[in-house]
Amino acid sequence: MILADENIHSFIIKTLREANFKVISVSETSHGIKDEEVIRWAIKNNFLLLTEDKDFGEWVFAHHVNNLSVIFLRYHFKEYQKIANTVLHFLKSGDLKHPVFVTLTTKKIRIRQL
Repeated sequence: MILADENIHSFIIKTLREANFKVISVSETSHGIKDEEVIRWAIKNNFLLLTEDKDFGEWVFAHHVNNLSVIFLRYHFKEYQKIANTVLHFLKSGDLKHPVFVTLTTKKIRIRQL
């Protein structure tokens, strides 16, 4: 299951849902919660966190949050359709081993096992 942080474009969420991925949107269910609450929610339920917020990289690497898998999206707003397809292709590939921190752009994917 995927937990989409509140900054994730609705088109990305819609694209994943249409491909039968189960996506919970923070924006739809718990708008305005703090990063710490998002982290607890993701860890407790073993969700994959999808975000555009670079602070989650700090939580993982500087604060050593354990058992959290993150896909960090970096793209220009005009590329939202392209990044949605990139995320979908990556998730369908099945190359994800938890915990992991993935940086995903429209041109490359960087995977760091944690």
